[in-house]
Amino acid sequence: MADKYLLEVKNVTKNFRIGGMLRGKKMTAVDNVSLSISADKPVILSVVGESGCGKSTLCKMILKLHTPDGGDIILNGRSYHDKKGNDPKQFKLDVQPIFQNPYESFSPRKAVDTYLYNTALRLGIAKDQAEAEQKADEALKSVGLSLDVVKGKYTAQFSGGELQRVSIARALITRPRLIIADEPVAAIDASMKMNIVNLFKELKDKYNISFIYITHDLSTAYYVSDYIATLYRGGLIEYGPAKELMDNPAHPYTQLLMEAVPRVGDKWNQEFVMPDMEEKEYALTCCKFAPRCSYATDKCRQGRPSKTDLGGERCVYCYNPLGKRS
Repeated sequence: MADKYLLEVKNVTKNFRIGGMLRGKKMTAVDNVSLSISADKPVILSVVGESGCGKSTLCKMILKLHTPDGGDIILNGRSYHDKKGNDPKQFKLDVQPIFQNPYESFSPRKAVDTYLYNTALRLGIAKDQAEAEQKADEALKSVGLSLDVVKGKYTAQFSGGELQRVSIARALITRPRLIIADEPVAAIDASMKMNIVNLFKELKDKYNISFIYITHDLSTAYYVSDYIATLYRGGLIEYGPAKELMDNPAHPYTQLLMEAVPRVGDKWNQEFVMPDMEEKEYALTCCKFAPRCSYATDKCRQGRPSKTDLGGERCVYCYNPLGKRS
């Protein structure tokens, strides 16, 4: 029987140590998060939240760049814990990354087209250089470029938007089932942001690819997403179909986020810092948003809320969801 899910993230936790070995403190960057992507049809799942909420750490665990300290991740029905049964080459064929800054994805001393050839040859997509060039040209044309335009050029000869398209083309060479896009428009000129997210929508349908779109640009998330998951201090607090969640948020924090999105391109610009209040919030065993929530009750300060199903595909982690208050 075919697997129901392409990807399952089950109660995943990741801890880091902040400071030195003796006086440092443990921070739970991702705290018992569960998400899934159906195998039935491709979707774009956006994971949103402020800087430091755990978005990129979650992304890196799915990409196997970090190992979870708890829980499990299952791709195509196979657990990441199953070391013997996992084929690293097949994983790279199935899952591809797109990172935030395209200028950091390519060496300035190497022509960018060589990265596309190497991907095709190393993963067995092409048997020789001629076929690698053909595959590269096909992938580049899928993103509005071509090998004639790109061949022999270096990073300095591209705009940020053009170079991010090359990054996307490189990911497409393997015809992956899942692309993890970690803040892919954060370093791109505002005029190009919508071009990139429009491209995700086109590629999803054309090539049957699901995307996990990690972002703090809520306006593009609203536009491009099929589903949205909101993280706060490492924990999942709300999940559901994008339009339903953003038009009628159930969690007070999600509501605050939605009220802060007047136009495309707005985002949180502050760097992730650890003032005393924030550090304490990460360590809370009750609702982590309770210290900032105007709706918080004693119950919120005594224990962490479990998942509340809101009907359909929506859920929230809140004792007193918006819309259900008396």
